Amino acid sequence: MWSRRLALAAMVLPLALLVLRDAPLRLAPPKPAVVGPESRHGAPQPEIVSRAAWHAAEGMVRDRAEYTGEVSAVFIHHTGHPNDYDCSDVPAMLRALLADHVRNQGWDDIGYNFVVDRCGTIYEGRAGGVGRPVHGAHTKGFNADSVGIAALGTFGPSVTVPRALLSGIAKVAAWKLRAGADPRRTVRLVSTDNESKYKKGDTAELHVISGHRDSHETRCPGDALYQRLPAIREEAARLRDQ
Repeated sequence: MWSRRLALAAMVLPLALLVLRDAPLRLAPPKPAVVGPESRHGAPQPEIVSRAAWHAAEGMVRDRAEYTGEVSAVFIHHTGHPNDYDCSDVPAMLRALLADHVRNQGWDDIGYNFVVDRCGTIYEGRAGGVGRPVHGAHTKGFNADSVGIAALGTFGPSVTVPRALLSGIAKVAAWKLRAGADPRRTVRLVSTDNESKYKKGDTAELHVISGHRDSHETRCPGDALYQRLPAIREEAARLRDQ
């Protein structure tokens, strides 16, 4: 009897091994591929509308994302759109912005890392992972180790900047800045090209949260928004101190 059992086991074992070899393993789900360094942040991640949610045309993106070091500076921009838009129309506006940046500006993707609308909604901009230090195309000479946040609209001297928009910008800045960075202080950055206010290789001392005009000959992000940068710095610092 035992001999018959041993013979049966000898026949079944190769079949079992064959099945196990060909069957998918279900011990644990596969780990996601790491495509860039993960940043450590000083504030919780705010709610962000993903590229998938605003239906970014991923087929338009020309190249894979590149990554820099941890974020030491934040540059604030405005997009130049009229301010009377309906916030429900923002996804379509972002799709048009992506097309403009790729087709007309010649960039690989949308230039800004994040876009905030007048309702305070935060949108993922350039692809590559919101939690990673994605190299943007927002501030010539200082795209490395920085993040670009664009306010959707135009903010000339007479414009009242929505409180919700300011809050959204502060949330992103507080979250993305590297551990130990103080939003109220300055940072020294080295220019990487000659198209900014600083020649390539020159060191610039800039606010940790700066306006685009601080590094480039432009009115961006508009006088009204630029005047609110101190308030954004204070709010970002408060969020990081919680």
